[in-house]
Amino acid sequence: MIQYQQQQNRYLETTVATATPAQLLIMLCDGAIRFIRLAMEAMKNNQPQEANRQFQRAQAIVSEFIITLDRSAPISENLLRLYDYFNRRLIEANMAKDPEPAQEVIGYLQELKETWMQAAKKATADKVSHG
Repeated sequence: MIQYQQQQNRYLETTVATATPAQLLIMLCDGAIRFIRLAMEAMKNNQPQEANRQFQRAQAIVSEFIITLDRSAPISENLLRLYDYFNRRLIEANMAKDPEPAQEVIGYLQELKETWMQAAKKATADKVSHG
């Protein structure tokens, strides 16, 4: 079991090390969605400490989005406000143990992920067509 875990960790390290910035954003988005879902499951099972832990993991990812945001991009100010909103809603869900704000953030993260996936496809297609 330990050997399998070590192999999986090496695979993940390689995947992250060779990912494009868009792929990293998509992976982080998937992680945040997974952590929020785990937090909601923990709330449902009356496990407040576990819910708190998972919400904090999701918030760490959203904070990473904020920290790594290219502030020179025209859309950066809007993304910054959106990420800040995500964090506030996750805090609200965590403190009130209310799944509704968390579910809202999942919806936005899924939309954002889809947008990044489309942008990555377009960038790849443009790269291929312009050689």
